[in-house]
Amino acid sequence: MTGVQTCALPISEEFAARVLELTDGRGVDVILDMVGGAYLQQNLSILALEGHLVEIAIMNGDSGVVDLRRILMKRLTLTGSTLRPRTVREKGAIAEALRREVWPLLDVGRVRPVIAQTFPLSHAADAHRLMESSAHIGKLVLVTPPA
Repeated sequence: MTGVQTCALPISEEFAARVLELTDGRGVDVILDMVGGAYLQQNLSILALEGHLVEIAIMNGDSGVVDLRRILMKRLTLTGSTLRPRTVREKGAIAEALRREVWPLLDVGRVRPVIAQTFPLSHAADAHRLMESSAHIGKLVLVTPPA
């Protein structure tokens, strides 16, 4: 991987085609998927040779059909992880690795969060409704008034 790039696109009929267009047909190296079920086939289709699909949540279902031939031919890795069952010690080690490995990338702008929308804290209920609707791509941020 030559550089870190992020992309957040809504799933649609054109999703896979658009990702392949953006990557000149190569596909992507890593997908962190929070949706699960409905995304599985398209995610596998847009992974580059030796790509990695990491399932980190299952907001849209916990199962899907897997095309094993695609996994074999492209030498893909499909894995998953969640924090909930981990010990406090494990969570602490993960937090430390984030501080050491990821935060510096954020500091220099090599990795940027995708912000869908910001809301004043007084409109938290509106932000929550949008979050529940899943009609957004990226993070919803609550902004507190200056002290």
